[in-house]
Amino acid sequence: MSDNFSVTSNAEPLSMGNVVSAGVRLYRSHLKEYFLLALKAYLWVLVPVYGWAKCYALSALISRLAFGDLVNQPESIRDGERVVNSRLWQFLGTMLLMSLIGGGIGLGFMIVFGILLAIIGAVLGVQGGGFGNIAIFSLIAILVTLVGFVIFAWVLTRFYLVDLPLAIEENCDATQTIKRSIDLTKGYVGRIFLISFVAILITLPLQILLQILTSVIQLVFTPLLADGNAFASLIFFVLVIGIVIGSNAVILPFFQTLKAVIYYDLRSRREGLGLQLRDREV
Repeated sequence: MSDNFSVTSNAEPLSMGNVVSAGVRLYRSHLKEYFLLALKAYLWVLVPVYGWAKCYALSALISRLAFGDLVNQPESIRDGERVVNSRLWQFLGTMLLMSLIGGGIGLGFMIVFGILLAIIGAVLGVQGGGFGNIAIFSLIAILVTLVGFVIFAWVLTRFYLVDLPLAIEENCDATQTIKRSIDLTKGYVGRIFLISFVAILITLPLQILLQILTSVIQLVFTPLLADGNAFASLIFFVLVIGIVIGSNAVILPFFQTLKAVIYYDLRSRREGLGLQLRDREV
């Protein structure tokens, strides 16, 4: 089947709709290859440390391959894997740094909002106060929590592309790829946030279906598990793990492909790169 990938004939940045559309089309055209890569990545998760780095590198490889199609420089999986494998420890370093950064940001937000709520509670006199003050404080606490969550997600969006520069660009290490993501996303956090939200909505039916399937399996196996049947417990565990890994292997390539389109779009906006998707036989 022939699939024409041409999105634009000039160097103009893509609209939000075109970003999602290009991501979907690239995902569909490489579904089998990307699914197998994602499946391989999630199987590596079972191996501590080294396997985690492999998982991160293989997921970034999907974005690298998609980016290759976008710039009309297709690359074989073997060649791409050779590149990301050569940077495996940089991927591990990036994971560690992002864990520290994410944890630090999260802890900072918890402390700030905890202090804020404590001050509000003291002002309202919640301790020993009437029902009205407690109700007002509860509403304020919910509002503050929601605002805090949005701000937290907004800040973390600056690191949305953190794995792509390391997988795609030359002479990039763990600290440089983080800085590159921050630079590229500057001024476009809201746009990325909305695109990600649309992507989640697109995958939502599949996630609901998988949740229903998991619930059905639990209902079927509940009587056997209650009886302490070891074989049934093993089968149940294998089925649930298989569903989780399989479903994630279907969803991950879509998000990684979409990230590749966003990465290219941001580079076209900041660095004047033109987007020209090639025609190919699928």
